[in-house]
Amino acid sequence: MQLNLKKQTRKFNNWNINRKLLKENILKILDTLGVKSARTKNIVENISISFFYKGGSILASLLLVPLIINYLDTTNYGIWLIITSFISWFTFFDIGLGHGLRNKFTEAKANDNMQLAKAYISSSYFFITIISASLFVLFYIANLFIDWTKVFNTDVNLVSDLSLIMLVVFGCFSIQFIVKLISTIYIADQRPAMQGLIELLTQILLVASVFVLTNFFSSSLLMFSIIFSIVPLLLLVFFNLYAFNTDYQDLKPSFKLFKLEYVIDIMGLGMKFFVIQIAAIVLYTTDNLIITHLFSPADIIPYNVAFKYFSIVTMGFSIIVTPFWSAITDAYAKHDILWIKKSMTNLIKLSFLFSIVAIAMVFIAGWVYEIWVGEEVVISKRLSIFMSLFVITTLLTQPFIFFINGTGKINVQLGLGVFSALLNIPLSIFFAKNLNFGVSGVILATIVANVMGLVVYPIYYKKTIRKLEIE
Repeated sequence: MQLNLKKQTRKFNNWNINRKLLKENILKILDTLGVKSARTKNIVENISISFFYKGGSILASLLLVPLIINYLDTTNYGIWLIITSFISWFTFFDIGLGHGLRNKFTEAKANDNMQLAKAYISSSYFFITIISASLFVLFYIANLFIDWTKVFNTDVNLVSDLSLIMLVVFGCFSIQFIVKLISTIYIADQRPAMQGLIELLTQILLVASVFVLTNFFSSSLLMFSIIFSIVPLLLLVFFNLYAFNTDYQDLKPSFKLFKLEYVIDIMGLGMKFFVIQIAAIVLYTTDNLIITHLFSPADIIPYNVAFKYFSIVTMGFSIIVTPFWSAITDAYAKHDILWIKKSMTNLIKLSFLFSIVAIAMVFIAGWVYEIWVGEEVVISKRLSIFMSLFVITTLLTQPFIFFINGTGKINVQLGLGVFSALLNIPLSIFFAKNLNFGVSGVILATIVANVMGLVVYPIYYKKTIRKLEIE
């Protein structure tokens, strides 16, 4: 046992040395390229490491799809996708607390006020615990009276299983609601690579779990739901314990620092993010429910396979753009407008480059689908084209959205987000049913709802920058 402990210690030390060497090499490259800004160096360093983590995470998530279909079958996998979409609606019950904390923590740190940063963290953790506990109690009561087979348009024989599954999934989600704040803190501290590491480890553990289920257990949606709910939760709990006993020991949440005034301070901005979150959930997560009610749960599979395939591009771009939210908050607090303008110019150029990749992916989509999920799942060319257009509209607006979020001037995003969300559902039904576009019509509606942002956000960005330069 002592020998094993020494081996594990040696492995950890070697990993730590390799991580430091990678960091040193990245910094040398940046110096060679003439990158002098410490903020930019930190961003590029995190992006470089994140590409490794995110690349592994994407590969694992792609591998998961055929494994899950093989274990559950297409109908049960469709039901699982509906469940996860439904549960994700409840993420807005943090009332924008996570996004508000992200900006307030970065501002406090930029002003070297670590006691205030700790107070924000403490207040956020304890307030969101109250919200999570209240949500679970309300859901537990509601679950006693809801027939989920009617909600999800599924087999009536699943009524008892679905009731238990929903309780387990929502219970784990409620706890995740709290412990997920550690990812917010990592990102706010301009260390998004850590979030990438959490995602990678989660995906690896889930792949391993499905492999074990497939080889040692019979197909069971209940067993699958329990594993997929508990594994990410346990990992997040571990990272909370690790972070607050190492890097963030001085920021460990303390009930003594919990004050309603700090919550209100966070919520001043957080409430606007809260409304934007609701709009985003309506815009992006209602599609599965619309498809299952207009068609069937099995029809969700082609839609989600195409979505996952083209999401590779948005996930890749998100690795680059994610660190800029908090970095822009930091630069904005220090009135470093020149850095913001240079960064935005580079992000806009990259968004066009990634859009070209999304177009190229259409031409090889059929070949990729066949290798990936086989001939069992049929995905039309039209769905691939529409999914590519959706990704392009997302890519071209993301730099401006992250600028808006970083500065906290989110009123225009708030108004446009609500309008797009209200437009999406009736448009989805109109395109899918009335115009006979089928499943493709659902994503076409989301594209149309997003198009206005391509015009409004760039104009708003230019006006904001000009105003900041005058001040």
